[in-house]
Amino acid sequence: MSRPLQDKVALVTGASRGIGAAIARRLAQDGAKVVVNYAQSKSAAEAVVQSIRAAGGEAALAPGDVAAPDGPERIVDAARKAFGRLDILVNNAGVLDAAPLADATPEHYERTFAVNVFGLVQVTRAAAPHLPDGSGRIVNTSSIGARGAFAGLSAYVASKAAVDAITRSLAVELGPRGVTVNAVAPGTTETDMLIRDPDFLQQATSKTPLGRIGRPEDIAATVAFLTSPDAAWITGQVIDASGGLRF
Repeated sequence: MSRPLQDKVALVTGASRGIGAAIARRLAQDGAKVVVNYAQSKSAAEAVVQSIRAAGGEAALAPGDVAAPDGPERIVDAARKAFGRLDILVNNAGVLDAAPLADATPEHYERTFAVNVFGLVQVTRAAAPHLPDGSGRIVNTSSIGARGAFAGLSAYVASKAAVDAITRSLAVELGPRGVTVNAVAPGTTETDMLIRDPDFLQQATSKTPLGRIGRPEDIAATVAFLTSPDAAWITGQVIDASGGLRF
């Protein structure tokens, strides 16, 4: 079995469930030692770690809220203490909280941006000095919704549009060090954050050329490629992992 990430250390934020858990398992399958971050569900995060170890991989926990003032530094410190280095950062932690305009208070926007944007930036800021020149990898989780229009999701799609812009800017800033920065934009994917309105799901499925909604493993495969040596010449890109779905 090919193990392109052998001896690499990867930190995945928001990795206790859904896409983050799938990313953690896939990177471990590819040989990485994986640090599983979680903010609330310790038991779910421990289950991810145990599943990686049961498959012969190495994994550790890094508790912490990316939106907390001291969260990013604590998370990165825990990752480095676990395995002595850090090669890969996957910024996957995110929230989706729908609110129509009448309920879209400043607090609603602040919480969404605190996790999806500011948390991502602060974890990256804490991790970047420790990523190796020439081979460091950063992958951010965006959404194809960043280019769509959805009633009640203005804060979420705006935060993901910000992720896309930040990805491109950080790719330019870190490029001279040989550290790549990319984003993966999932389409409709089977996770706890999935909008389960039957009409929405039917429409999303019918508009997806590959004829189904995504699975977390579909997104994880794209992340795995972007963290691999084969993606060394790719940076500043937002890559759709959507089965061809476009909004």
